[in-house]
Amino acid sequence: MEVKASAKFQRFSPRKARLVTELIKGKSAEEAIALLEHLPKGSALPIGRVVRSAVANAENNFNMTMENLYIKRALADEGPRMKRVWYRGRGRRDLKVRRTAHITIVMDERGGTR
Repeated sequence: MEVKASAKFQRFSPRKARLVTELIKGKSAEEAIALLEHLPKGSALPIGRVVRSAVANAENNFNMTMENLYIKRALADEGPRMKRVWYRGRGRRDLKVRRTAHITIVMDERGGTR
């Protein structure tokens, strides 16, 4: 049975978050959490929180154990962009775009044969 957890409107770009989500796909929950704690990326800690939330959902709501869980899907979708004005010289201005990401982690229970 699939278990899901998500975090929306995270203040980092989805392109940079996808670098981290690609690393943890298919890994066990314990291995993914250990990897995310020591990864030198800004989006690793918030994604680690979502992984821990998915594990907690599985344990509390579906009576699964952490040892059998693995990451089936890890998505970093684009959220809304926040537009900010950046003033330049000679009366001009530019637009700065602050990107946000929606993180979704889907976990599943691994069978005993694997």
